[in-house]
Amino acid sequence: MPLYQVTGNEYLSLPTIRETDGALEGLTLLHMGAKGLLELNGGGMLLLRPIIRLAGDEAALQGLQWRREAMWMPVASGDISGVSLSIAYLCPIGERGFILRLEAENRTPHPVEVWLGAAGQWTQTLHHVNETLSLCGTRTQAGSLWNGAFVMQETAGLPLCAFAPIAEQGVTWTWGDGAFEGGRGSLLAPGEKAFTELFFGVGYETVAAATSAKHLLRLGYRRCHEETLAWLRARELPAADPEIAALMNVNLLFAFFYASGKTLDTEELCLMTSRSPRYYVSAAYWDRDSLLWAFPAILLVDAAYARAILLYVFTRQIKNVGMHSRYIDGTLLEPGFELDELCAPVIALERYIAHTGDAALLERACVREGLERIVRLLDEKRHPEIELYETFLQPTDDETVYPYLTYDNALVWRALNALGQWLEKPELLERARSVRQAVYDHCVQDGQFVWSTDLSGHCDIYDEPPGSLQLLPFYGFCESNDPLWQKTVRTIRSSQYRFSFAGQPIAEIGCLHAPHPWVLSICNSLLSGHAATALEHLKRTRMDNGLACESVNEVTGECETGEAFATCAGFLSYALYVAVCGEWGLERKR
Repeated sequence: MPLYQVTGNEYLSLPTIRETDGALEGLTLLHMGAKGLLELNGGGMLLLRPIIRLAGDEAALQGLQWRREAMWMPVASGDISGVSLSIAYLCPIGERGFILRLEAENRTPHPVEVWLGAAGQWTQTLHHVNETLSLCGTRTQAGSLWNGAFVMQETAGLPLCAFAPIAEQGVTWTWGDGAFEGGRGSLLAPGEKAFTELFFGVGYETVAAATSAKHLLRLGYRRCHEETLAWLRARELPAADPEIAALMNVNLLFAFFYASGKTLDTEELCLMTSRSPRYYVSAAYWDRDSLLWAFPAILLVDAAYARAILLYVFTRQIKNVGMHSRYIDGTLLEPGFELDELCAPVIALERYIAHTGDAALLERACVREGLERIVRLLDEKRHPEIELYETFLQPTDDETVYPYLTYDNALVWRALNALGQWLEKPELLERARSVRQAVYDHCVQDGQFVWSTDLSGHCDIYDEPPGSLQLLPFYGFCESNDPLWQKTVRTIRSSQYRFSFAGQPIAEIGCLHAPHPWVLSICNSLLSGHAATALEHLKRTRMDNGLACESVNEVTGECETGEAFATCAGFLSYALYVAVCGEWGLERKR
């Protein structure tokens, strides 16, 4: 698997910066009108590649060493024939664009002619929502007085998106047929440095893209760099172990910028599984993924942003709450009811109020109406005689064997407790108590919790990392010294369990959906009393070049499935924070 660096901001993502040569394969933008992700792509070539020429000849960029400045800004360094080179990608916070900066230093005893710049081509626009479609619109490239260069635009009757460069005086541009090149040369004396800064803007149409680039040029690289550094460092989570700190914060920022973002056309905040097309179900919304996994980490570092997330959920997404998956505009993508997803907005809201004390959010009409809607949907899934609630799909989104899941009903218990208090309905609090009792009465066999039951004598012993029985104490449903829970965990983690990888270097849990150790299982272990071993497992796997993926190989630790899994990255960051800081947050307060 090739290794990629990633970065981005609210408006754009750079998900495929190749480590081999620093080239960018594509750039992605959220688009509400298109209900998903647009990718500006080189059509099998490259959208952008850094170039260094020595004495007029292009040098091969090899052996680059990468680091992440402030855990998020990728910087590469290398040496080419005695000339040291650095390549940096910066996506300034709050701006519709990015900056590519190249710097060279002559470390030879002789003068060297150096040309620094970049070339690329936008020859294809892709649309991503789970699957990928190549758009058949019209793409144009024309000169522009706004930037002294050119502007490119994709249209489908009306504009969809546009892309434009700009640079300070001394940089020359050539372009045509969708391709372009820009840069400048210098004669460097021994010890002398030179740099080229290329600014790229995006927008709904040409003027927006060109002026976005021009605005970045006016701000300048240094100011953009310093302000972005300050923003990132203000949100950094602490950890004594530098390796754990890096892992925690890189995944935190990946969740922040790839599990949420603002649309290019309407500037609306929205949530999704991942803004990277490398994730196999990218650019769609799941209540569970966004609110149970990504939200806790984002809340830790930016409460105002977390509040905006909840308002998006209780406006755009609430009409189809609990349904399998939706587009970013809230309309239905994949049908199928999921009980854990129905409970997710309540649990996220409870977490937010406990963390911030901002109960005023409950007075918003959209929130109040959304909570009432969740209660009505719960009523529809309620067993007529036993206080348990059914689901059609499991936390993996696969169909259930039996409809009453223990984990899901633990979330119902949690949600009913909160709903009863907020809506001042004592009957919901009573139902919560009855749910807990019903789980103990009907979801137990041979001294342990079962995965699911039909309430007619059939049940299964199973577990899924996206909704594990190991998390019952984490959600406050039972104590960690509960004998039933302890035996459940021993069974799941035993070498006799078919999806346990006990005894392997990555001794975590898989499931039918992906029969390898899941990164979410590592998160579950961090939160369920197995932090020491989970940390060892993390140190044995690179996942997706340090970013969360779905599953890894149990022996090598290499990514097996689900690269660039942004919502999982959020849960990993949060679980690491809980484990290393020894804090349980609201889970232990009930």
